[in-house]
Amino acid sequence: MSFLECGAFLDNESSTLNIPIFATTQNAARLGPICSELSLPQSAFQADKTAFSMLIPSLRSALEAASTSSYQVAIVGIESHICVTQTTLDLLAAGHKVYVLADGVSSCNEGERGVAFARLAREGAIVTTSEGWLYECMGDASIPEFKAIAGLVKETKDSTGGAVQTLCKM
Repeated sequence: MSFLECGAFLDNESSTLNIPIFATTQNAARLGPICSELSLPQSAFQADKTAFSMLIPSLRSALEAASTSSYQVAIVGIESHICVTQTTLDLLAAGHKVYVLADGVSSCNEGERGVAFARLAREGAIVTTSEGWLYECMGDASIPEFKAIAGLVKETKDSTGGAVQTLCKM
């Protein structure tokens, strides 16, 4: 599963499980908008930033407005060793439980991914796959959403399997 396929997969499943989406662009005026393939829902929080971490003041305020407790956050994004790493470290420092979804994280330099994943795991992040994270979110096959999510997981198993095989070589 490519980064874009994973993002689109999670967009769909997050709405099924009623999981809020927070998205940022990195200097959109120079680097462009969030890619249209992700088709973020209207309810998604979106902001532009120049900081490498996405935990910018407007996102921090949005998280605080949504809840006073810590969050369980799943991270997907571009540049594992820069934006993904700095966002993850900031979220961990703020007391959140952070999942880095390895099949939803990319880098222009493939070798950076394994280094970033190892560092983030040492820092306390949980490095896992989108499928593993979704099943952890569900927790039980008896929930009403299980059938819809299990169906999509089956539809994407070949691309997910390819991504996991690639990641296992790192």
